[in-house]
Amino acid sequence: MTTFQKPIDSPFGATSTADDVIRGIDLKGKTVLVTGGYSGLGLDAVRVLHGAGAKIIVPARDLAKARNNLALFPDITIDVMDLMDPASVNNFAERFLAANTQLDILINCAGVMAAPLSRDSRGNESQFSTNVLGHFQLTCRLWPALIAATGARVVALSSANHHVETTELLHDPNFRHREYDPWKAYAQSKAACALFAVALDSIGKRHGVRAFSVHPGGIYETGLLRHTPDSLPASFGMIDGEGKPVIDPEKTGFKTVRQGSSTIVWAATSPLLEGKGGVYCADNNIGSQLREGDERTLTGVALNATDPVNAGRLWHLSEELTGSRLD
Repeated sequence: MTTFQKPIDSPFGATSTADDVIRGIDLKGKTVLVTGGYSGLGLDAVRVLHGAGAKIIVPARDLAKARNNLALFPDITIDVMDLMDPASVNNFAERFLAANTQLDILINCAGVMAAPLSRDSRGNESQFSTNVLGHFQLTCRLWPALIAATGARVVALSSANHHVETTELLHDPNFRHREYDPWKAYAQSKAACALFAVALDSIGKRHGVRAFSVHPGGIYETGLLRHTPDSLPASFGMIDGEGKPVIDPEKTGFKTVRQGSSTIVWAATSPLLEGKGGVYCADNNIGSQLREGDERTLTGVALNATDPVNAGRLWHLSEELTGSRLD
């Protein structure tokens, strides 16, 4: 159960960068895996975690793109993995476990947003498959390495856009019985990521594994908008009349890539989170718990996205849909 879902006294905030939050943290001897670690927020997180001395592994669906984007880091291990392909996830995990005895930090950063309806080989809707089920299966398969580490952490990427009816998420996550809405599918996948962290933390804390979900902010300069209309960034106020990104972390939540990656890195490494877990983080702090009827905020998390009963139900559903369990 999430008992720590309230802000703490963090020295960092909405304008802090990943370079700020990693300062003074030594990751030598630590092994870090970042899905999506070759573009956008994941790439910037890899940059600073590598700079802190960590051994980095980046699974990639597009090997050529990953090798090009990570060319400045020749010691980073790049290996093929497609989150929508269960066999690919299993094969990657087998190779990882054969080469590594422990995994200190797992950052489930890869994701897709507002994609048109498509399904994986099991029939799961693509956003739920990529953002939720693929990462669930990967985490389960890497569990032996996580519990072998001392104080391992798992970070799941959520979003402020996580406000959905949990009943629909739990009973029809793949839009079999309702009209498909790409934005609703995205929102429910991000609510699921927050619930994943709650459930994983409740299981993992007895093994020293803690889990966190993160809202990084709104970032224009990533590939996440590739499925959205060209007019969307301007209509949302993410870019100005000249097409330049609007950066206003404190009022609108729109951030640079380095500001956006900061909460990911903070959740993965901050000593302020020792002994805590299962919480939703934003702006380099633990987010506030929104109660029913509360106005939505940039850093608040909906009650049904941190509810342990919902988290347990989603965990069991994920087990059924993937056939994966923690060993």
